[in-house]
Amino acid sequence: MQSTEAIVIRITRLTETSLVVHWFTEACGLMKTVAKGAKRSNSPFAGRIDLFFGGVITLSLARRGDLHALREVVIHQWREGLRRDYTSTLLAAYCCQLIEMAVEPEHPEPELHDLLKRALDHIDTTAPALRALRHFESELARLLGVFDDQRQAEVSLRDALGSLPVLREELLERLRVAPQITTP
Repeated sequence: MQSTEAIVIRITRLTETSLVVHWFTEACGLMKTVAKGAKRSNSPFAGRIDLFFGGVITLSLARRGDLHALREVVIHQWREGLRRDYTSTLLAAYCCQLIEMAVEPEHPEPELHDLLKRALDHIDTTAPALRALRHFESELARLLGVFDDQRQAEVSLRDALGSLPVLREELLERLRVAPQITTP
């Protein structure tokens, strides 16, 4: 059994009542767990597993393979603000997908976990902005050791990762047309 701070980055259906939940954890990196019976109304996981939720999970590590058993979930960050509009959700999804592309499964990356947590918390409380996207990309490039002041972070990341998530183009379009709120 292992406990760690974690963020839900992807959810897929396994059976009628069970889910495969992809987490980015502080202590173990990217992890996949089976949440047996999670879709049942009387499940201990009911209402505790949704995209971008953050908290502490307890899991039993698999003897073989990379699909571990989820035992307990205690949510501390519900991040309801990420669902206030589609652009916020899209920006949060982009950050999660970029992290997934950048790290190896089951390899701890506490600095990257902290970066994702801070990004999601920011998007949760602030209107989505192009500046937030660029800052996340720059910080990720810096932490991965591929940052180059001679070019934009997105180019460095594309070179290092082979590509960027497809939804980036739609996100850029939405962020360019969205009114940018500035504080005096």
